[in-house]
Amino acid sequence: MPHLTRRAAFGALAAPFVIPAAARAATIGGPGEAAQAPGFARFTLGEMKVTVVSDGNLLTPASMLGANAPREEVNAFLEARFLDTETNYAHTNHVVIETGGATVLVDVGSGARFQPSAGRLLANLEAAGIDPAAITHVALTHAHPDHVWGMMDDFGDEPVFPAESYAIGAAEFDWWMKPGRVDEMPDGMKPFVVGAVNALEPMAERLTMVADGEEIAPGVRMIASPGHTFGHMCVVAESGGESLLVLGDAINHAHVSFERPDWAFGFDADPAQAVETRRRLLDMAATERMAVSAYHLPFPGLGHVARDGGAYRFVPALMRWNG
Repeated sequence: MPHLTRRAAFGALAAPFVIPAAARAATIGGPGEAAQAPGFARFTLGEMKVTVVSDGNLLTPASMLGANAPREEVNAFLEARFLDTETNYAHTNHVVIETGGATVLVDVGSGARFQPSAGRLLANLEAAGIDPAAITHVALTHAHPDHVWGMMDDFGDEPVFPAESYAIGAAEFDWWMKPGRVDEMPDGMKPFVVGAVNALEPMAERLTMVADGEEIAPGVRMIASPGHTFGHMCVVAESGGESLLVLGDAINHAHVSFERPDWAFGFDADPAQAVETRRRLLDMAATERMAVSAYHLPFPGLGHVARDGGAYRFVPALMRWNG
């Protein structure tokens, strides 16, 4: 993607977005509505207990969807699915995996440092009955703001999660922490680099650099999935013959990423590699019938991948009420 396109997108993140009334027809809730139910959902995976916890939502330009496709075609695709063509409303789904005495949190959110609609992870963990002090392991898929800017407390002195181990891909860490990296970037990307360094540098003694396929907790491993960032990694959890693929931002949209996997996402560092990775992951999930979770899918972002001709469909998991 041209740097100018991404620079414009990053700059736009700081601006307020207004979703047209017509685009709200197929949505639930909205400004002025009473609070919704607590933002967590719980299920089992073999012997593991898994909870998806929301950090809120982000608003990004819809022009980042299908950034390499004709705009008219992308807009028609979105309108056919009752989606806004100006603003992309993206959820932020964190996965907590309890396994073999370990409690693994995937990503730490953005805290109060990014968009005001996010930063709800701690409140929703409390609603789910999960003590931040009980988190023993943190897996970082990549170092974008909504995934790592919530690392430190409001004073920047202590990590929000006093976990004993933080895992990040070695390639991801090396890319963001390269000396002089900020000076190489366009203006719109400089805050992203500074924010990543501010989040990762204080954690240097706790960070573990992981390689493709490396296990970080019993039954939990990380796999290389570059493209969205140069060292992006996904998380695979396996127990009792069941498996869950936590996709991070390798998949970013419940319709576009599955039905048009060759359409680029404007925030991808290497769009061509991101497309290759996306197809590989979707094919793996469909072939192995893995459950999947992705960070920006509609909450709780859980389901399966079905093949559909030369593309795929996201099949949301069925929520079952207790009692």
